[in-house]
Amino acid sequence: MLPVLRRRLRASPALGLVGPRQSGKTTLARALPGRYFDLEQQADRLALDLQWADLVSGTALIVLDEAQTWPEVFARVRAAIDADRRRNGRFLLLGSVSPAMMVEVSESLAGRLALVELPPLSFAEIPRVALQRLWSRGGYPDGGVLGDARYPQWQLDYLRSLAQRDLPAWGLPAKPQVTERLLRMTAAVNGQLWNATQIGQSLGLSYHTVNGYLDFLEGAFLIRRLPPYHANIGKRLVKSPKIYWRDSGLLHAILGVSSEALLVNQPWIGASWEGFVIDQLLTLLAQRDHRAEAFFFRTSDQHEVDLVLDFGGRLWAIEITLTSSPGPSDMRRLQTAADLIGAEKRILISQTRHSVANDRDVSCSLPWFARNMSTALAHQRPRR
Repeated sequence: MLPVLRRRLRASPALGLVGPRQSGKTTLARALPGRYFDLEQQADRLALDLQWADLVSGTALIVLDEAQTWPEVFARVRAAIDADRRRNGRFLLLGSVSPAMMVEVSESLAGRLALVELPPLSFAEIPRVALQRLWSRGGYPDGGVLGDARYPQWQLDYLRSLAQRDLPAWGLPAKPQVTERLLRMTAAVNGQLWNATQIGQSLGLSYHTVNGYLDFLEGAFLIRRLPPYHANIGKRLVKSPKIYWRDSGLLHAILGVSSEALLVNQPWIGASWEGFVIDQLLTLLAQRDHRAEAFFFRTSDQHEVDLVLDFGGRLWAIEITLTSSPGPSDMRRLQTAADLIGAEKRILISQTRHSVANDRDVSCSLPWFARNMSTALAHQRPRR
């Protein structure tokens, strides 16, 4: 992600680096030369306050970690930027929860700050780690993917800390016990259509309240809410979003799966693989600075595409299956659904060892897709 950060800093006076706690934001920021301040620490706040005039008149990058914990800093950053709008690459703001950061961006730094999201480690960043291990344990650097034995206890402690400390501090009004129940319930419906009414009945809450709580889980980068793709095709379309846990290791830990051997016997393993691949693909796009909106597509008569990527009007239809031996029927189902939305590319991602492709249709593994994605994007047909 360092090349992306450097490009965005060269093009903007300030950059916001957001993402979940423990995803490596601080480590990444410290790899850039500059002055670092942790705004959760009173000593660093005081040091920043006393040195502010010298810092903003200097040339060093100013790194403000956990910026949302000290809201008054946003007004200071805005004033410094407005005093010299020609200078770029002056501020790097780090935040662990996007809603608080985005409120301040919209109110104080609109037009002055670019945003980059840093998720946990992806398979492209740790190529020597087996894909199965990453899927099983998730991508948090301290969570066991890099070789230690902290999985799944690290993940359970992480979620407990979020429920009991961080989410309440960020404004979630639920009691920690309710939050922990909600986490377990969202894990149970991973990869399914979101039904707030059903979840609310189980928790004794209204669907409005449950949707509000889900906003916090999404803002804390725990949950991805994938919206449906709407097209005028003369068929009834599903209107509810699907939800996925963004880190497969957190999902598996909360569902009680403590090893790769136990994972393969779970009835929900297909949904876990689907969510894992979706998150890896979207992370890969962001790392390579490709912009796309993500959806799923489903009709009432069960034509479905797991992931629709919209590159400014050019659509890719991606179906994800756990099998290592995809067949012609799998591709035909994808082609039928992709035809309904006019998708330019139709991509079947599985655990196959034999990837094949023509100009339109692809059957491949996740690593093969990663190696060839940028080439395929470069050769897209021009829009008419």
